[in-house]
Amino acid sequence: MADQHTLEATVALLEATLDATHDGILVVDLDRRIMRYNRQFLEMFRFTAEALERGGIDGVIAAVAAQLEDGQALLDKSREIWSHPDREVFDLLRFRDGRVFERYIAPHRIGSEIVGLVGSFRDVSQSARAEQALDEHRAFLEKAQEVAHIGSWVADFDDDHVGWSRETHLIFGVPVGRFAGFIEAFFSMVHPDDREAVRAASDAAQHDRVPYDIEHRIVRGDGTIRWVHEQADVIRDSEGRAVRMVGTVQDITERRLLEEQLRQSQKMEAIGRLAGGIAHDLNNALTAIAGYAELALGQFGDDHPARSDVQEIRRAAERAGSVTKQLLAFSRKQLLEPRVFSLNDTVLALGRLLGRLLGSDIQVNSRIGSAVPPVLGDPGQVEQAIINLAVNARDAMPSGGRLTLETSIVEVDDAFARTHVPMTPGRYVVLRVTDTGHGMSRDTQNRIFEPFFTTKDVGKGTGLGLSMVYGTLKQIGGFIFVDSEVGRGTTFSLYFPPASTHAIVSPPAPTATADSDRSGRETLLVVEDETAVRNLVASSLRNDGYRLLLASSAEEALQIIDTHDGAIDLLLTDAIMPGRSGVDLARELVARKPGLPVILMSGYPEDTLPVGDLEPAITLLQKPFTPRDLRQRIRAILDR
Repeated sequence: MADQHTLEATVALLEATLDATHDGILVVDLDRRIMRYNRQFLEMFRFTAEALERGGIDGVIAAVAAQLEDGQALLDKSREIWSHPDREVFDLLRFRDGRVFERYIAPHRIGSEIVGLVGSFRDVSQSARAEQALDEHRAFLEKAQEVAHIGSWVADFDDDHVGWSRETHLIFGVPVGRFAGFIEAFFSMVHPDDREAVRAASDAAQHDRVPYDIEHRIVRGDGTIRWVHEQADVIRDSEGRAVRMVGTVQDITERRLLEEQLRQSQKMEAIGRLAGGIAHDLNNALTAIAGYAELALGQFGDDHPARSDVQEIRRAAERAGSVTKQLLAFSRKQLLEPRVFSLNDTVLALGRLLGRLLGSDIQVNSRIGSAVPPVLGDPGQVEQAIINLAVNARDAMPSGGRLTLETSIVEVDDAFARTHVPMTPGRYVVLRVTDTGHGMSRDTQNRIFEPFFTTKDVGKGTGLGLSMVYGTLKQIGGFIFVDSEVGRGTTFSLYFPPASTHAIVSPPAPTATADSDRSGRETLLVVEDETAVRNLVASSLRNDGYRLLLASSAEEALQIIDTHDGAIDLLLTDAIMPGRSGVDLARELVARKPGLPVILMSGYPEDTLPVGDLEPAITLLQKPFTPRDLRQRIRAILDR
């Protein structure tokens, strides 16, 4: 009787234990009869004891399957379980209402004999939802990194392990799952020239608490080199020991390219201003040299022993004048004669000429695009630019090769314009000049358009050819870019804006009359800050009967005017002077005396001078000029 009481007490204790557990428990025998279940099982599956006992295990399985996201999988799994009752099963039951139960089924043995199955069920909905939320957060983070093109990484110092986000894999060009996951694997992809700097930055962040913020190059698996920007914080333990770094990485290759192009553009602008200033000063000196040489020749007979020497001086001044023209071309201040013309026709004509010019070992091909619209520019300058490129190409192919001239019409989009500063999106006519020569290094490409930069031997080039090409394109609103690689040839791409529908014709230069050399009695106000040029003008005009009022600045000219009693018939002034410019002086004098003829002396073309509404009253005399040019221009203006 005591043993029976003890047994009943034990069973009652076990039943109480089953009801007290948080897991749902279900016990069935091999005849598929439900032997035991606890209260938690009923609550979890929302069964009543009567419905459970009435439906049996098959009813339970059917009722549960009807609530699951994939009920058929449960039915298939159940058949497999009954076929192999000796196997343990662990899986998840996902309900359509969001509940998630963890299921564990094991054989129930008495001794070595399997007598049934015991199933335990645990509600893991909250942790599953937390895991789902974590997965969603991770997916959002991955998407945000993809949009921002910023990857993340974690480096553990204890085991040298590195973990990358998906975007980091994309930046480094390594498929997900293919990264070795160690710090040295990362350093193997850092550009060899940058590894020491990256290691130093990492060590300084760990040991000296210096912020980890560095830009460096990486070498991707396909051999391409990219620039990245990395930032990271060091995580330390309670003792201050660095245990890991958490950081970000961003591909900044395009930004670096834009910065390089912007610096190059700013450098070229600065050099252009310098070249223009040099050309201006040089034109003043050449005006005096060539002018005095002409005056001297007028005093010498044909048999004078110094005549040939003075002629050489004049010829040297003329040759130097061509240098100033090239400098002005680079600074985009050369005198142009713009008109609408066909680039296709120009290329076809030059293609035939270049075939003879470059030699029989250079094959010249012309590929003319269809429907290429005309462009606005100076045809002579454009032809000279193409010839300069062709001559350089010949020098790059000493053993012969192929030169290709190709025209087309292209639409430049925002993406292309962003990587070709300072270009703007739009429609362009493009001429590509391609050779099969030895190519150029990146350093050479960065300097080829600078005046006087040349890779040729001393005496074989001035370094002004490409700078003139650059200036010509810039002045007509175009662009020129170079694409070259050592050993693989060079392509120059010249971008011309298409011409508007109406042709632009440059105004004709004033022509000399038959008696343009006759002397005059008019009063001329001559304003020139350069003493040599001022004296040349005085020497050239003094014997012609003109009355000259000479001034070295605009301020001095105004003082002369205020004290001069008679009329002033013409103003001859330098356009650019220290202090007040000749243009400003002309504006004030024309306001005082409307209709006063003005001759501006300048090495710059008129469209680069701020003449504004003065243009009808102004005539430009281009420096360097000769005394004969000066006399003819003055006489033509006064007689007109």
